[in-house]
Amino acid sequence: MYIPQDKALLAVQLLLEGNSIRSTERITGLDRNTIMKVLVLAGEKCNKVMGRLIVNVPVKDVQCDEIWAFIRKKEGHKTEHESATDNTIGDAYTFVAIERGTKLVLNFALGRRDQATTDLFIEGLRAATSSQRFQISTDGFGPYTTAIEDALEDRVDYGKLIKKYNEAPNPEKRYSPAQCTGCKKKKVLGKPNPDKICTSHVERQNLTMRMSMRRLTRLTNGFSKKWENLWAALALHFGYYNFCRIHSTIRVTPAMEAGISDHVWDLSELLS
Repeated sequence: MYIPQDKALLAVQLLLEGNSIRSTERITGLDRNTIMKVLVLAGEKCNKVMGRLIVNVPVKDVQCDEIWAFIRKKEGHKTEHESATDNTIGDAYTFVAIERGTKLVLNFALGRRDQATTDLFIEGLRAATSSQRFQISTDGFGPYTTAIEDALEDRVDYGKLIKKYNEAPNPEKRYSPAQCTGCKKKKVLGKPNPDKICTSHVERQNLTMRMSMRRLTRLTNGFSKKWENLWAALALHFGYYNFCRIHSTIRVTPAMEAGISDHVWDLSELLS
């Protein structure tokens, strides 16, 4: 690195607290291109840390969900040429798996909301968890069924929480979410406990992501322009969340609660 380490750490900390690239540039005095290079480097380091430490973790209750974002432009605004040739523009979904008790994010994947990304995500979840049996809950997204049956059939009891919504809001309220009118729990594989078929905890994690990453804040111009930058921001967020950020419910970091770490990491330790 050709900039002082304390400035680089300050830039990363600002990004973790929901600042945009330009606001971080104004506060630190660093060029925006330098800040994005620091972000990509930090994301790569966090991804390596999680890949090395979050493996074969004993779990009891896992929840999975996906959160929408977009890169450069929304899917409906793409030209025919972009739709045919460029998969790094448009809708980008982040798949997240969290352990209900420890709050540990076990795995994430960035891609389209399709079978291929779901399969990759669930395969990563298998590597992150031990062979002891556990329960897993998802929403009603169809590709989860095939992916979990193929990769986790030997170790999971699987249930779906299928939510029913009313009609989409009228144009004057198009940014308001549709109202949930009911939920249905469905047993898919094994013998899941109906009382624990739930996605509330991973959906709360989605809120944490939107509050902590400017790129995921709705209705702003802080959205990602490059696929690799969004991936780096996600890896940085989850690395910091697992090892550095004390969760208010469990009063320690998720990594400590899961027995992966014995202390709260500081940012320099995470990125060293």
